[in-house]
Amino acid sequence: MKVKSKEDIKNNNFPEFNVALWKYRGEDGALIPLLQSAQNTYGYIPESAINYISKIVKIPPADIYGVITFYSQFRLKPMGKYVIKICNGTACHVNNAKSINQSIQEELGITYDETSEDGMFTYQSVACLGCCSLSPVIMINNETYGRLTPQKVKKILKEYKAKK
Repeated sequence: MKVKSKEDIKNNNFPEFNVALWKYRGEDGALIPLLQSAQNTYGYIPESAINYISKIVKIPPADIYGVITFYSQFRLKPMGKYVIKICNGTACHVNNAKSINQSIQEELGITYDETSEDGMFTYQSVACLGCCSLSPVIMINNETYGRLTPQKVKKILKEYKAKK
């Protein structure tokens, strides 16, 4: 079951998340598995899930936020339909990933770790995508694009925007 509305989140209409809540109830070390379950269920960790988990594990919500923001695997906002990862490894850096980054930011109006207002794109920086021979490289969801120029990346992004 996927999130269909804010009411779903508010009412916690997700049986798989409820199973995790009951499975880990009262166990030491339950916080991380519960946060992972919430994120798997909702696609991110909504405030209502944090408050619910807080009651289960008896940890204040502020402390739970501290854990969420410490670990990069957790998100407090939904991801975009298309997740763009730009490689900032050595080969990409040397081959002008900076200009690709500028083009993406200009085209989408977002920077690293942001999602566009329309919810279409989330932009992330990664240390390496393992495609050094294709540098500079971006990945959009599971599709890799290499040997990029600012013009090529803008064209690619316009094609994705047209898929709305």
